[in-house]
Amino acid sequence: MVCAIIAAAGYGRRMGGDQSKQLIILNGMPVVARSLRAIATCPQVDQLILVTAPEQIATLETLAAELDLGKPFQVIAGGSERQYSVANALKAVPTDAEIILVHDGARPLVRPEQVGAVVDAARVFRAAGLAAPVKDTIKTVNADGFAVGTPDRNCLWAIHTPQAFAADLLRHAYAQAETDQYLGTDDASLVERVGVFIKLVNGGYENIKITTSEDVCLAEALLARRME
Repeated sequence: MVCAIIAAAGYGRRMGGDQSKQLIILNGMPVVARSLRAIATCPQVDQLILVTAPEQIATLETLAAELDLGKPFQVIAGGSERQYSVANALKAVPTDAEIILVHDGARPLVRPEQVGAVVDAARVFRAAGLAAPVKDTIKTVNADGFAVGTPDRNCLWAIHTPQAFAADLLRHAYAQAETDQYLGTDDASLVERVGVFIKLVNGGYENIKITTSEDVCLAEALLARRME
């Protein structure tokens, strides 16, 4: 059984204003609605847990119900950080779940077949994530803002979501992070800390995260191209 967690508790301060970036309308549909629909459409996913800010639970329950996802779902309160939100969701994941998939609600352009590919990879390798090779030359910098190194671009990938894991592995990684008081930037970083490599699945460059107003413009353009 595969349980998908959709993290949608962030407000996106870099967008400006106080509206949740998850509820920004993207070509006629809220960002998080597009994410939910893509995850639910994947045949490998059996149920969904949507994590949001406490004051938005009723709003997102209504939104998810109106989408007619065709699969069981629940909406629960998140925490002050993404990691705490996912930790809350893990408590609601059924004990018989074999694979737990985590996706950022702010990545609305993911395709159902990409979700399925990550789940399939996790069944084989226990940990997998959608990613893309880095196109830019990357520099490491010092505290004064000077470039001090140039990593080999052939060894650099940008990891996205969804990320999927064997359920026992993800629970163990989160428990260890809590014990160590470690705060990571994604679920894969927690799993790496307990000694497991992440199998990367090439998802291309369309699976962008809505973080700034420029991302909204780009996402709309990509959606328009899909419709063509």
